[in-house]
This record gives sequence, C-alpha cells and structure tokens, in this order.
Amino acid sequence: MESKERLDVNGQLTLKELPYIISWDAAKCTRCGQCTAVCPQKAIEPAVFVQRLVTSDGSLPLPQTVRQVGHGIRQVTDIERYCVGCGVCSQVCPNDAIFPEYNEAHKFAFHKNQKGVPYKRGGRRNSTEISTLDQLKFTRISMLTDPALDAGRHEFHIRTLLGRNLDPEAMPIIVKDDTLGLDETVFIPPVREIFPIRIGGMSFGALSPHMWEGLAMGVAYLNEVENIPVVMCTGEGGMPPRLLRSRFLKYFILQIASGYFGWDEIIHAIPEMQEDPAAIEIKYGQGAKPGDGGLLMAFKVLDLIAKVRGVPTKVDLASPPTHQTKYSIEEAVAKMITSMSMAFGFRVPVYPKISGTKTATAVLNNLARNPFAAALTIDGEDGGTGAAYNVSVDKMGHPIASNLRDCYLNLVKIGKQNVLPLFAAGGVGKTGSLAANAAAMIMLGASGVDCGKYIMQAAAGCLGDERNRCNLCNVGRCPRGITTQNPLLYRRLDPDKVAERVVDVFKAADTELKKIFAPMGRSTQLPIGMSDGLSVSNRDIAERLDISYAC
Repeated sequence: MESKERLDVNGQLTLKELPYIISWDAAKCTRCGQCTAVCPQKAIEPAVFVQRLVTSDGSLPLPQTVRQVGHGIRQVTDIERYCVGCGVCSQVCPNDAIFPEYNEAHKFAFHKNQKGVPYKRGGRRNSTEISTLDQLKFTRISMLTDPALDAGRHEFHIRTLLGRNLDPEAMPIIVKDDTLGLDETVFIPPVREIFPIRIGGMSFGALSPHMWEGLAMGVAYLNEVENIPVVMCTGEGGMPPRLLRSRFLKYFILQIASGYFGWDEIIHAIPEMQEDPAAIEIKYGQGAKPGDGGLLMAFKVLDLIAKVRGVPTKVDLASPPTHQTKYSIEEAVAKMITSMSMAFGFRVPVYPKISGTKTATAVLNNLARNPFAAALTIDGEDGGTGAAYNVSVDKMGHPIASNLRDCYLNLVKIGKQNVLPLFAAGGVGKTGSLAANAAAMIMLGASGVDCGKYIMQAAAGCLGDERNRCNLCNVGRCPRGITTQNPLLYRRLDPDKVAERVVDVFKAADTELKKIFAPMGRSTQLPIGMSDGLSVSNRDIAERLDISYAC
C-alpha cells in the first residue's frame, strides 16, 4: 500500500510543469469565494491549510508549538483542469489578492497530449515573433508636385469592390441612336462596393448567441447610420432564421463549407429572402488548419445550434477536408461557383476561400479563367478562432504577406490584376494595428482584408494572447462568453456593448486609413498593388516581397 501511494505521488504533476501558476495573497484574501466560482477550468478550489506556529507568551516565555487551521485557495495540478491564465479570478477579486503568473519554465508541451489524443485548442498560433506586416512602413509621401491631402478635412471614399471587374474592352456597351446603352445579352458580373476591412468567417455556433448578435447589430449600424459599408461573413453553420428573412441579410456573406451545415435552412429561405446576401463564400480551406476541415466540438452543439445546423445535439461536427462530391479543386470551383450563382439568379458575387499555401497560385490561375468567379480569399497561417489541432495551428500554413504578393504578381503577369479581387486574412490586426496592417496588405495587392480575432479582442475583450493564454475557444468554457453556448457564461456578455465597440473599431479604422492614404495623395481610389509606397528594414523581407529596403 505504501509503495502504491508513492507511485501515485510520483505520477502527479507539480505547479512548475504548468504554463500558469496562481499567485495568492492570504493576507489580502477575504475568502469570499468569487474566484473559485468563476474559474472556467475549475483550476482553483477552496482548501484547508494546517500551519505549525512557534509561540512564546507570558513573563517567562517558553517556546510552544501550536497548529493553526486556516482556509484559502489551492491551485489544482490535474492536467484536465490546469490554469490557462485567463485572469478572470483577478477580475472578480475585490482586493487584488489573486492573479495568474506566466511560468517561463513550464513543461506543458510534454503533458498536453493525453490518452493518445493530440491536443486541440482554440485561438491563434502562439508565436511571439514580430510579424512581417508589423515591420512594414509607409515611406511614399507626396510633396509639392503631387500634393498630399488633408486627412481631417478632405473628402475621402475608402471603398473597394467585391466582385469581378470586366476589362474596359469587355464592357457590353453599345451605341444606338447616339445614345450609350448596355447589351443585355452579355453577362455582367455582380459587384458590391464595400469597406476594405471585412469581418471574417466566425460561425453561429463557434461564437455565442450574444456575441453573434452584437456583431450583427454593429454591422447594421455601421451601414445604416455611419454609412460605412462593412460586411460580415457568417462562417460555416448558417445563421439565425429570422435574420435570413430580414432586410439586413444584404450586409452578410453566406459561407458554404465542406460540411454544408446550416445550408438546408438557407436554401429553404431563398424564396422568402427580402434581400440578396452581400456574397457567397465557398470555403475550401482555412489558415488555422490548412488541408483539414472545420470542427465544432460537442461542447457547443446545444439545442439552438443543432436546430440551425440540422444535426443532433452534443455531437462533434467535423467537416471533411474537401467537398466530397467533387473530384478536384478545379471541378469544385467551377461547379460550385456556377451552381451557387444560379441559385441566386446570378445577382450575387460567388467566390472561394482557400488556405495560404504554395499551391494558391495554381488555384488562382484556374479561377482567373472562370467568368463567374467574383474574387479569391486567401487565409494565412496566423488566423483561426475555432478548434484545431495544436500541431496544425503552430506548424502548418503559409504567412499571408508573401502568399498574397505571389498571387498578385501572378495576376499582373496574366493581365488580370484589375479583374479578379484578392482578399487576405490571417493575422491582420494581430497586435492591434488593424488599419496599418490592412493598408500594407492593400499595397501588396489585396483589394481588402478579413479580420476575426482582432474583432473578438477589441469588441468583446477576449483574454487570449500569444503566450498560450486562455485558448478555450473550442471547448465551450470561454470566460468572457464569446465562444460558448453555455448560458451561464455567455450572459456575461452584453450584445449592446459588443455592437458599440464594433462601431468604434471600424470608425477608428476608417480614420486611420485616411491618415495613411492622405499623404500619398489617395482619396477616391485604393492604392492596390502600389508597393513603391512600402519599405522595410529587413533585407530578406524586402527581397521576398519586392519592395524597398530602408534603414
């Protein structure tokens, strides 16, 4: 029996193995229990401590040993309940008596793969390196011969086009009786004029009802009150039925992915739609896990989500890595774009989204020949908010800057750079520089960018960061209530506050874009592909992106 107890002790982890260690000040703590109540991981629990004290009292004090029983907080070392460093305990503590400290010497990487199952997590990759986008500077400033503009008083039109743009010689213009007209027998691709920063695909299911509702309200307010035409992608999983049949649908991009979740509801709603959606995005890949399908874990598949997606409750919803009914990416792109265009009467732009990889240019070349393809979205390695295997998030994918640049220069070679728009995603705004990152991507060749994690950080106060902090997006225990379907958690989130912050974010980004473009003398046309406006102090980056080296 004694040897078995020793074996059990030897099999336990110590706090030094874990990524975060709880620092607790017994003198400040009032033992109110709020911290243990709100911890999403149950990583701390009430505990009883026995202390040995030596005292000496009286006129002839003699040392005496007494044992004192006290109450406090103890951190759990169970790998299933390890502290993720979210810091909710410190937020609710009235006396600042508790907070998690990052453990530089942790060995979590050796213990996270339990029961032979690779570790899955939410959040972005855990890289503390400075991204390429954050190293780029804007160095082209117009002077007297090409005057800079006053960003505060000049009139700007910060817009981009979502949809295929016909070449001038391909425009179906006819002259009849000295009057210009359009040849109605020629197909004219549908085009939307939108703000160049979009909210990327985060599904109704991955996000909580309150978070999704807050984003939707913010987008509607931006369009209808602020006159900033921001659009939002639904992600895989459909959207609330009442929103499908509302006039606000025109602000949303409907995403169809390889699992087709939620699309039964969408197809049945088409005859009742008051407005066409902004676009249809066909997802073939995502930057967080290229070559793999989507995954909504069973923790989140509760009644509402199961109803919208047309599936049983509390089961893992895994999307295949490809659209199973198609033989190749060429066939999939051609057939699905055509069928989706037909479903909406060729009134809605339809385009694919792919992972950032070395094969992106091959997909692009095929797409450029398809007259119904409206655009291409490329998702780089730094994206992702849903469930993914840790090895995929940290070790797979392609940085977005160089991948986008390759694709844009490829379009230049075939003369299609002004025909097929490119949208970039994955790490845009990763460090908070949303407008600067977006402007840099535009100058590298993007017509616009998608951001997801930045919106979660800015609009709802996501607690995750690049030091393996939190990363609970996938398991339904989000302490902020952003990525959970548990009412006890998502009721912490006020959708009205989320909407207010979304509006603040885009109004600020609009102002910052004007501040960047004004010195370049641009006010009505985005500097798409104007790479001579960029410089970097890293020679390797300058050579790779074909931009100026400056130090």
